[in-house]
Amino acid sequence: MGISRRAFIKGLGGGFTALALSDVILPRTGWAGAVKPAKITKAAVTTSICPFCGVGCGLVAYTKDGKLVDVEGDPDHPINQGTLCSKGQAVFEVVTSPRRLKKVRYRAAGSDHWEEKPLDWAMQTLAQRVKATRDAAFITKSPGGITVNRTEALAAIGGSPLNNEECYLIAKLSRALGIVYLETQARL
Repeated sequence: MGISRRAFIKGLGGGFTALALSDVILPRTGWAGAVKPAKITKAAVTTSICPFCGVGCGLVAYTKDGKLVDVEGDPDHPINQGTLCSKGQAVFEVVTSPRRLKKVRYRAAGSDHWEEKPLDWAMQTLAQRVKATRDAAFITKSPGGITVNRTEALAAIGGSPLNNEECYLIAKLSRALGIVYLETQARL
């Protein structure tokens, strides 16, 4: 006497049910008991955008205690639908790499070595140099006598990782400084 189709399906359903409930009913033993829980367990979830090109793929960042623990593609994002290219997959390493520079490095003109400087010093020095360059080459009137209030000694370029709002702010700052050479590029 063979097994009936009905009995086979009942047995298969019971087997799948037992397998599904095995973690609830049976304690994990052996190698399964030694497996650590996922590192994203109890992590804060934040969505973001990949900074490496102009496509704008969605990322899901997991943080614990203010530290990044994992980055994945956002499956709900309409552009990449959870997939990431090699640059997007490297976002985690870019942030957590021990080789990432965390201090400003400065090499003076004519020097053969780099110095570490505080960020406040770098920002102040940059602002002073931009202002000095602008003031030295500022043009108030064109050769025809028309007021132009511009400088041709500075230029601004926005990169493809910038979003529309950041490009807008860069354009506003550039125009306030009198910069006429303003461009944004994209690597698509």
